[in-house]
Amino acid sequence: MRARYGVPLTLTAVGAAGLAYAAGFEVRSFRLRRVTVPVLPRGMRPLRVLQVSDIHMVSGQRKKQRWLQSLAGLRPDFVINTGDNLSDPEGVPETLDALGPLMEFPGAYVFGSNDYYGPKLRNPARYLFERVQGRHGLNGNAPVVGAVHNPWEELRDAFDAAGWVGLSNCRGRLKLEGIEIALTGLDDPHIKRDRYAEVAGGPESGADLSLAVVHAPYLRSLDAFAADGYPLILAGHTHGGQLCIPFYGALVTNCDIDPDRVKGLSTHTAAGRTSFLHVSAGCGTNRYTPVRFACPPEATLLTLTARP
Repeated sequence: MRARYGVPLTLTAVGAAGLAYAAGFEVRSFRLRRVTVPVLPRGMRPLRVLQVSDIHMVSGQRKKQRWLQSLAGLRPDFVINTGDNLSDPEGVPETLDALGPLMEFPGAYVFGSNDYYGPKLRNPARYLFERVQGRHGLNGNAPVVGAVHNPWEELRDAFDAAGWVGLSNCRGRLKLEGIEIALTGLDDPHIKRDRYAEVAGGPESGADLSLAVVHAPYLRSLDAFAADGYPLILAGHTHGGQLCIPFYGALVTNCDIDPDRVKGLSTHTAAGRTSFLHVSAGCGTNRYTPVRFACPPEATLLTLTARP
């Protein structure tokens, strides 16, 4: 009996322990990632940028709300929200409560697909099949039918009222004590809402720094931003792979970026120009897959410094 059932029972126990860890501990083990990026003109003081992404708020997630509120203690120069704030149509009040202290700082935002539409239950293995077949979101898959519409307009109105700059296929500027930041953003490429032609042209003259912002780091968007000469691109969407293999990394990215750049700081080159790229692993999950493994939920404090 030991020879026949011992190994399967051991594997089952290990799998159950891993699932308990992923769903009971790591998914609530919030972390702050710190990154330094040399993109500022010489002589300019460092800037501290807090990036929050993929909150996927579900009503009742009190620990996540408290942790997000606590990030205001970092006193960033400005905040960038790279989308997917919601995973529950009823989650808008709690999302705004969690972000309330951060909305006291200058900020900007783009939306992701889950701000517009509620999630649907799906087999996680489909992400692997889609990666192999090169199909992601509406970029190759059939349009979603019967989607739940989230009240994203309430988020937009609250962000705008706080002075945050909406960047969905738009340009905007932030003024910080004599420093002017030009921002260019896209709506979510994952559901084909990006319209780069409306914001093309590269960094604006007269600004001290120009940044690019998009929710999902699809290669067409990264290529366009890099070719136009943006020094830094900020994105989210990938959840860092969400379920990763220790000492190996992510298996999927839920877009066409390679797994090696699924989270953290890297670079992207197009048309002979290279930009820094930061992809946030985010601090939430789809409400139907509330697990993380070897990929803790996070926000990132980016310290922008002078170029060498």
